[in-house]
Amino acid sequence: MFEKILIANRGEIAIRVARACKEMGITSVAVYSEIDRDAPHVSACDEAYLIGPAIPAESYLSIEKIIGACKESGAEAVHPGYGFLAENADFARALDEAGIVFIGPPASAIDAMGSKTQAREIMEKAGVPIVPGATEPAKDLDEARAQAEAAGYPVACKAVGGGGGKGFRVALTPDDLQEAYEGSGREGMKFFSDDRVYIERYLEDPRHVEVQVLADKHGNVIHLGERDCSVQRRHQKVIEEAPGPHVDDEMRERIGKIATDAARAVGYFSAGTIEGMQHGDEYFFLEMNTRVQVEHCVTEMITGVDIVREQIKIAAGAELSLKQEDVRISGWAIACRINAGKADKNFAPAPGKITSYREPSGPGVRIDTGVINGSEVTPMYDPMIGKLIVWDNDREAATARMLRALGEYEIGGLSTLIPFHKAILATEQWKNGETCRDLMEDKKWLKTTAPPKVDLPEPEEGEAEKVSRDYLVEVSGKRFDVTVIGEATGAVAGGPAAAAGGARPKREKKAGGGGGGGPVLESPLQGSIFKVEVEKGAEVAEGDLICVIEAMKMENEITAHKAGKITDLMVKVGDAVASGDPLAKIE
Repeated sequence: MFEKILIANRGEIAIRVARACKEMGITSVAVYSEIDRDAPHVSACDEAYLIGPAIPAESYLSIEKIIGACKESGAEAVHPGYGFLAENADFARALDEAGIVFIGPPASAIDAMGSKTQAREIMEKAGVPIVPGATEPAKDLDEARAQAEAAGYPVACKAVGGGGGKGFRVALTPDDLQEAYEGSGREGMKFFSDDRVYIERYLEDPRHVEVQVLADKHGNVIHLGERDCSVQRRHQKVIEEAPGPHVDDEMRERIGKIATDAARAVGYFSAGTIEGMQHGDEYFFLEMNTRVQVEHCVTEMITGVDIVREQIKIAAGAELSLKQEDVRISGWAIACRINAGKADKNFAPAPGKITSYREPSGPGVRIDTGVINGSEVTPMYDPMIGKLIVWDNDREAATARMLRALGEYEIGGLSTLIPFHKAILATEQWKNGETCRDLMEDKKWLKTTAPPKVDLPEPEEGEAEKVSRDYLVEVSGKRFDVTVIGEATGAVAGGPAAAAGGARPKREKKAGGGGGGGPVLESPLQGSIFKVEVEKGAEVAEGDLICVIEAMKMENEITAHKAGKITDLMVKVGDAVASGDPLAKIE
């Protein structure tokens, strides 16, 4: 067994792996960026190494720096978690060349499953059912049209290297194909440096059902049942549950065989997930995630199998600790992703500092998180604060327990998806085991999930505003947290009026914004302008697309809050914007 493992990740998954290491008597090594100096995952590990600035490309995505940290720490193996380098075959190969064990599958399997077209071709040859469509990328738009006609409309345009909803566009009719095809290629190039696109039939309102597999280096492959991840927003999972509400024993056996056959077809070992589409009684292979999944925890809750521990043991050369006949599914588990975001604002990320934090507890409640009170959710990384997971005897009881736990969860200082989770779990659609896709796309319903507004009194004119600021100070090499409370002077707030020694002036009311009736459309989040869809002077209807803001690796569509004429356009592609910044004036 390994003596020391470096965890090439951050947040809740880094803490999850660190806990597994501690239980196994293995020394854990954290890596962190400059912005993550005080992040909980750093103190959760036995050792920690700074690997660069906040920008992922210069820290968590730097193969050279991570291998350097391995050599400096003496780590024998690397657990990549999910995201970042977890599915990077070049990283796996680089570790192997450096004599460091990659806790994951062989690079050849990552390569094979990293290309959606290659994966589809391999699965088709292995007898695994795939969604009707192409197994080769389209060379140009004309070939894409031919692929679409062969598959039959509606079709999905998918980036060859895509994943997590990136590079996915739907064309309902031939008239929609060009925009979908070009948009998919653009995202593919941006996120995966690959603009190739292929076409397959789009299945309307399918269930997203995935199967957890474990495979060792000795040829043993098993599955741990299925997870239903159908509640998604723009192909990003929001709620997961296990087992699947519409999977019976016959289907479970059938899709389990599909999953294990798929793993064997690429010589797979480690933990992995076969993602598929359940459409009535049919099941189609979608893709394989060659890593531990974000939602692995719901499978752990119903099987009692520690998936991360199994990953580590497999990487060390051990055989699987259980056989297929040993796997038992007990009860029901549900996981809610607690993101910093606003469901009523098109699920826009809402980064900020957590000013208060209280977790739920009680029987059958589990929290996997990477934050504490005072933590900063930065726009540099994923907006997930953590995962709230519950278990109970059946789906109805698990839902009741989740609603109770959500009611106990308190996160102050920023907006979260907790109100949304409470709302959707109380609907008839959820109760009936539906995909809830109609609700996820219903802007009016989503607005009902907004927390009640609290109007804070403005300071009287001439009255100094009381503020507090937290600082980290260093005295003789020791760091201290200090809170300074006082009037909003330049020393505390940095404001020009305060710097002059006077009282803070009364803040001017804005003419309008966001979803209000005023003329100014404001940014609901911090990010950068990825796309501008209108020009000054254009006539728009309420709900028309104005621009796209990229934040936390996600594209967020900003729509017109009212009908009228664009009399002023304040942004262009590439501009950085903060929450509340004006984007356009509509009169």
